[in-house]
Amino acid sequence: MRLPTLVLLFAALAALPAAAETFRTPQALLVALYRYDTAETDPDAPSLYSPFFSDQLNTRFQADLDNTEPGDAGTIDFDPVISGNDDEATDVDVGQSIVIDDTVELEVTFKNFEPVTLHYTFVKEHGGWKVYDIANQQGDYPWSLSALFDGAGQ
Repeated sequence: MRLPTLVLLFAALAALPAAAETFRTPQALLVALYRYDTAETDPDAPSLYSPFFSDQLNTRFQADLDNTEPGDAGTIDFDPVISGNDDEATDVDVGQSIVIDDTVELEVTFKNFEPVTLHYTFVKEHGGWKVYDIANQQGDYPWSLSALFDGAGQ
């Protein structure tokens, strides 16, 4: 292969969306997640963060979408990655992994108007790590995606 061909190949690979990436560690996934431009997400995806979410979490978002009237907000009517609807995460700090059986848990802290701590659960899927659940255990209204989806049918 000639040098210009290699340069073109690497440029093409760099342009691939996050969906094509396999994350070897949960920390690598989180770094990519918090740098991710949601405008890159397929408009038909069940979530803005579908490339990072497990099959099960994407299935839950899709089922919620399928059961939501057009124009209405679904069960998750906020951005779970920033724990709100406004602004963005700054000063992101990814904590240490805790391995529990076949899952990994870790905390992410950042600022979004005020300090936020989110608890992520990851599963190994398709040769890499994917987000299985996100939880915010602070404040007046603690939540987790799984608990919100579980309560959606009530």
